Amino acid sequence: MRTLLAAAALAAVLPTAAFAQDTTDTTATTTADTTVTETAPDGSPAFGIEPYFGVMGGWEQFDDNKIPAGIPASANGQDYDGGIVQGVLGVNVPLGPVFVGAEGNVTKGFSGAIDWEYGVAGRAGVRLGDSGMIYAKAGYQWVNFDRLGDDSRDFHDITAGLGVEVGPKDIGLGGITGNSGIRFRLELNSFGKDFNSFQPLAGVIAHF
Repeated sequence: MRTLLAAAALAAVLPTAAFAQDTTDTTATTTADTTVTETAPDGSPAFGIEPYFGVMGGWEQFDDNKIPAGIPASANGQDYDGGIVQGVLGVNVPLGPVFVGAEGNVTKGFSGAIDWEYGVAGRAGVRLGDSGMIYAKAGYQWVNFDRLGDDSRDFHDITAGLGVEVGPKDIGLGGITGNSGIRFRLELNSFGKDFNSFQPLAGVIAHF
């Protein structure tokens, strides 16, 4: 009991002592406040809102043995794979050394079986280095295939992925809440509850 009372008394005294110190030393307070505010890895503000857009390209390959979302089984040597280009629009919300966000995408197939895709996902991750981040994402995606005809239905299921973004500060790219400019993204996604597709992407993300 004595130990608990001593701890409680110490907890009550410390804020008073800290306040007194702040009152008597304005310069020290300003310096300390700056240190607390700049908690991001690159020294940029720790909190904020960062909208962005981007363009990526890649390839999506579906598992022919485990076709998800009711997609008809592959037949006659044909598959559902194809090259894709993807546009994304989203927002990051930095929370000190980590961040959360949301992102929508529209994807067009330019070769192979894929016609269109579109979806939305949430993201969360860790901020790295000058202006980098590593993250995981999860959401919902719709896909339509050329090989099933012009009026074929959209198939839909959950999607998940991992990614990394980098933007070296020494070439003029800032941090996540600073003048971020352009960052480069590498991402790997999958479609279906059993990770039934393999979708690597690479591209450029512009923050504003």
